[in-house]
Amino acid sequence: MKRWTTIASTTLGALALAFSALSASASPLATEAQAAVPKDLQQLIVVDYQAMQNSNIATKLQAKVMPPELKRLQEALQHSGMDVNRSVTQLAFASYRVPGQESSRIVGIATGQFPVQDILARFKKQHVKGTVVRNETIYPMGSTGMSVVFLDQTTMVFGALPSIKDSLDARDGISPSFLTNNQMQNLIPATQDYAVWSILDQKGTQLMMKSVLGQASQVADFGTVKNSLLGSRYTMDFDQGVKFNLDVITPDAVTAATMSSLMSAAALFEKMNATPAESQAINATNITSSGPTLQVRFASSDDQFATLLNSQLFQSVIH
Repeated sequence: MKRWTTIASTTLGALALAFSALSASASPLATEAQAAVPKDLQQLIVVDYQAMQNSNIATKLQAKVMPPELKRLQEALQHSGMDVNRSVTQLAFASYRVPGQESSRIVGIATGQFPVQDILARFKKQHVKGTVVRNETIYPMGSTGMSVVFLDQTTMVFGALPSIKDSLDARDGISPSFLTNNQMQNLIPATQDYAVWSILDQKGTQLMMKSVLGQASQVADFGTVKNSLLGSRYTMDFDQGVKFNLDVITPDAVTAATMSSLMSAAALFEKMNATPAESQAINATNITSSGPTLQVRFASSDDQFATLLNSQLFQSVIH
């Protein structure tokens, strides 16, 4: 059961920072922001904060789930010297692979209307010294260990110093950017109208699906199709309840149908020992395939989701 609820909860963990009390209008991720993301993207998370601010259940979810890495970025953003609630309209978090390194790096990109001159004046008054990279200056944000650079009045990049340097290299064309990653770019169009959307690369998708399937991942069918999973995308929406949609892209209809059968079998197995709240969550999840795409759809009312948040199951998954 713990693994089955990973469908809705480990992805929620990755989206934890989406539930800050910021305001924004829905919009696709701007080309300028995409250009500042390195090419070897592992996962991209984009957040519309107006939907977050208007949802009580999103606020409750924030209190339950906050991965340490994203929490550090959030705290660093608060130390940047701006009124985050007023200035930020959209946040994106990119996890990307670094050649020759086992661990990935994370960089945050905020868009909005930033009082750059006021912030820089505050840095100067506080004798904050930055690191110059070509035409940009990267400033440390307090004692958080994070830094920030303003690309212009509407775009800022924040995170660890190496990540920001990677971002500037991508933006300046010194290294390839996410705009040249056609496979991941193709995952985006169906996602951008939602409060929260994310795309995940091939390796990340394979690991996610193995975790979701649990014991079912040991069967021969999964071993056969695992390497054919090409990528995935998921969205969340908080208008009239909680809606979570996951699409897993495969090469053909046979592979997608096989994955649908495996996930359906895993759901039935886990339901045998489920609590009422867990059983309700499984019943609220619809698993199908359409052409080469595995589709998972989860929907519940705010009250039902609040019950799931308070269950022992949810606590065990997020810790």
